[in-house]
Amino acid sequence: MTRQTILILDFGSQYTQLIARRVRENKVFSIIIPYNTPAKEIATLNPKGIILSGGPASVVDRKSPYPDAGIFKLGIPVLGICYGMQVICELLGGKVKHTREREYGKVELFIDDNSDLFSHLPGNFTCWASHGDYVTKMPAGFHTIGHTTNTPIAAISNKKRKIFGVQFHPEVTHTEKGNQILSNFLFKACGASSRWTMQSFIKESIADIKKLIGKDKVVLGLSGGVDSSVAALLIHKAIGKNLRCIFIDNGLLRKGEAEQVKSVFKDMYHLNLSYVDRSKRFLERLNGITDPEEKRKIIGDEFVKVFEEEAKKTKGVKFLGQGTLYPDVIESVSPTGGP
Repeated sequence: MTRQTILILDFGSQYTQLIARRVRENKVFSIIIPYNTPAKEIATLNPKGIILSGGPASVVDRKSPYPDAGIFKLGIPVLGICYGMQVICELLGGKVKHTREREYGKVELFIDDNSDLFSHLPGNFTCWASHGDYVTKMPAGFHTIGHTTNTPIAAISNKKRKIFGVQFHPEVTHTEKGNQILSNFLFKACGASSRWTMQSFIKESIADIKKLIGKDKVVLGLSGGVDSSVAALLIHKAIGKNLRCIFIDNGLLRKGEAEQVKSVFKDMYHLNLSYVDRSKRFLERLNGITDPEEKRKIIGDEFVKVFEEEAKKTKGVKFLGQGTLYPDVIESVSPTGGP
């Protein structure tokens, strides 16, 4: 990767998306990848740092998800969050056990070492914990940098190897100094630069699209919503008229919506837009149907049929353009990257 990147290994945490967002809010690019991504593949990505997310599993269980232990030999700074910290300890020779009482909610963290990860932080502050296991023995070379009343080893550090772990969630707003902790990891431990912006991301995306598509053609279903609109404009900036957008009027649009879509995308942005009025066809299929779920399926089925019919009218199309939210990309697959 030419840009500085933080890789987030996803162990199925409900906060994984939030970790990525917090990193990007610090103007550092981040991407989420499956926890079991091979160390060799990670090395080729040349990340500035690696964050191991939390997760619902327990490292005490035999079938717990583990990353490739080779990531700790890459010389890349690592931060383990909650389950991620426990994984670090288990793989590097420490010990983890079940707690008698689960630590959940706001707890007071007391700092034992305010250098590196906890630099410029007060002696104690409120953080958000959610775990049923705890570290009883740290790996060789690690020392405790923070504790709570119920968790003697709540944060660890190996300064030489730049490997850190916290038994709480710095990414959530309930942790008072969470952003400063992440910032310390990004800039002090990883040596990242705060220079990534959405503007640079747009430029990179357009360049990537140009490289992928070349002189081929793309067809895209444009609804006028955020997802398809962003995708359409990015692809248009990359390949111009080789993108054909199809806007289907199903007879269920808001008043003036079709005219607005045509005005914005065809007249203002000059997209190659085809307006397809199939309202009569949709309404005929929906006639007499009262069940909402059945209506939804009919609309979806008819949309696919109409779109395919229209798409076939454009010869030489090799790509289908589709816009979606980033969480959809992650949540549509398991943390292992499988279906």
